[in-house]
Amino acid sequence: MSANDLNRKLNEDKPLQNIKRFLNLVIVIIAIIIMIILSNQHSIIQWFRTNNKKPAKDSTLNSANKLIDNKKTIYYWIAPSVTNINDSNNKKIVVYGKELIAHTSTYYGPKGTIKKMSNGMNCQNCHLNAGTVIYGNNYSAVASTYPKFRARSGGVESIEKRVNDCFERSLNGVSIDSACKEMKAIVAYIKFIGSNVPKNQKPTGAGFKEMDFLSRAANPVNGKNIYITKCQSCHQENGSGVLNETQTEYIYPPLWGNHSFNDAAGLFRISNFAKYIKFNMPQGVTYASPQLSDEEAWDVSAYVLNQKRTHINKPKDWPDISKKPIDHPFKPYVDNFSEQQHKFGPFLPIVEANKKMK
Repeated sequence: MSANDLNRKLNEDKPLQNIKRFLNLVIVIIAIIIMIILSNQHSIIQWFRTNNKKPAKDSTLNSANKLIDNKKTIYYWIAPSVTNINDSNNKKIVVYGKELIAHTSTYYGPKGTIKKMSNGMNCQNCHLNAGTVIYGNNYSAVASTYPKFRARSGGVESIEKRVNDCFERSLNGVSIDSACKEMKAIVAYIKFIGSNVPKNQKPTGAGFKEMDFLSRAANPVNGKNIYITKCQSCHQENGSGVLNETQTEYIYPPLWGNHSFNDAAGLFRISNFAKYIKFNMPQGVTYASPQLSDEEAWDVSAYVLNQKRTHINKPKDWPDISKKPIDHPFKPYVDNFSEQQHKFGPFLPIVEANKKMK
């Protein structure tokens, strides 16, 4: 073959070679895209479901969120949106209730516009995102289960009574008038939030997510190191939290001291506090992707609850002491275990002893 024939042949083959190179490049790109999709399959599914949910046909639990948790399909509760309220008067009341829960201190804190009577925390510091977060101590089951008997008071309690308990304990303040405009708005909001839950039912995702007891006592010394590395940047070295620029409410709430919840609050029980932070903290964490191990959650809870805070006497709590939770940190008890063990554990021996007594 002459040189001219060879050049002519090569020029004829160039388009075919270019096509082959292009096809190979396309194949490589498609392979990379498939690998990315497979490695992020769960996140993509979650995003698609979150952004393409069909409107619920009714206001029952069928509107609950369908999520994949440990390879199981689980239907979690979803809070209804106040934007869907058609009645303008009702909507106004519910929106005001939400505002009071989200920014309680603005109205009832040390600089409150209605009354100066609380520690400066907001209700949503304990009931995340105005009581709508899955396993974030939400309000999903309140309307469906109240009025109800509570062993702590030894009587049947209304939602109003429960709200005032939070004012006295978690907000370290005083009760508000059960018939006042603000209480009516708060109750209206809580009832609306739980309006898609059938009576006497508790949806998946309500309250706290359960976790096992440790086989040992929770350790405040270990907890201090965890607090320094994972909590201190928001809640500060002395647990005082961070106020906003106007000093009217907390951006990050105090975890101990006079401006935190007092020792009669539900979060002063270590099991409640450990569950709460395990599945919600540090900020941004969810039940589906916790950052703290069980041991870290128990130990840092022991450290926080071992710091000084306001003590209030509630001598009428738990009139039937046999109904006390095993981690209630104040005597008397039906068993012979110490206050220290009831506060920090180990709890398994107490559980076994109580089983035998029953």
